[in-house]
Amino acid sequence: MIVFVFGSNSQGIHGAGAAGYAVEHFGAIMGQGEGLQGASYALPTMEGWESLVSAVARFLVFALENPSMTFQVTRIGTGIAGWSDEEVASLFQSAPENCQFSSVWLPWLPDREVWTDL
Repeated sequence: MIVFVFGSNSQGIHGAGAAGYAVEHFGAIMGQGEGLQGASYALPTMEGWESLVSAVARFLVFALENPSMTFQVTRIGTGIAGWSDEEVASLFQSAPENCQFSSVWLPWLPDREVWTDL
């Protein structure tokens, strides 16, 4: 199963960008700001850096516990949340092998499998 990982807000208002795309194509649920929903996984990115770090840590445990799923991680937190690609990509350095990343993050996640991000 392919799981689309996108940035959200804690209220789960998935109105635009990757979040809107997740609603339209991957079963993301309005009102659910974090976790697995349909064939997508929401990571809250708008509540501050420490909140993002904690959410990514929870996601990495989930990904490790679900090796049959392939997680296509978008460039979460680099849009309206305002974090840099380097800052956010560094949070995924210990990601399990079933996680794929945008090619934009290759400088910080070398030798990782990539996918064509939105």
